[in-house]
Amino acid sequence: MRAIVLLRVSIVLFAVSSNAQSARAQNEPPAKKPERSFIGEVPKSISMSVGETLQFVEGEFLGVAEAMPEEKYDFVPTIGKFDDARTFREQVKHVACVQFALFNEFEGKQPPPLCEKGGSSPAKTKAELIQYLKESFDYSNSVVSQLNAANSLDRVDGRYAAPTTKLGISVASIWHVTDHYGQLVEYLRMNGIVPPLTQQYGVKVR
Repeated sequence: MRAIVLLRVSIVLFAVSSNAQSARAQNEPPAKKPERSFIGEVPKSISMSVGETLQFVEGEFLGVAEAMPEEKYDFVPTIGKFDDARTFREQVKHVACVQFALFNEFEGKQPPPLCEKGGSSPAKTKAELIQYLKESFDYSNSVVSQLNAANSLDRVDGRYAAPTTKLGISVASIWHVTDHYGQLVEYLRMNGIVPPLTQQYGVKVR
């Protein structure tokens, strides 16, 4: 008799548990699928993993450089502590110079001097600086394409972000472009310009 009672209790508990699980399943949102990379397909190599991210941040920086009118290229903030800050023009030239410098070091070449001050490029006008910037990005992308599992930890020496590895110098370039992108976004907004990346979401100047 006791065994029959226990069996009936077990059946009831199983039914209650099943109903509860079914109710939860109906109320819970469906499980999320793994998100795809923000830059497209999941990279299949080290060079793609680094290179696609580098190309993304370079594209955003180029967009900011192109968005600023040439007459504003010598703009530098005056409210706050900006005594030693670079002008918009100097920041663009600095970034281009450093891209050449970092990937010269990656390839074991002599980097340009004094990138802190823009380097030795004669580029001055907006058109010249945009061209210089594009050339530096084309170069950096071509070098990053050489990155692989066999050479990623090869030592890199030089005065820009070294000593490090080929992977390290490539990641440093992403950080550097992103750092100056963030600064120039503020320069744009101070001049009433919404950064191109933000414009696609329909956010207005306010």
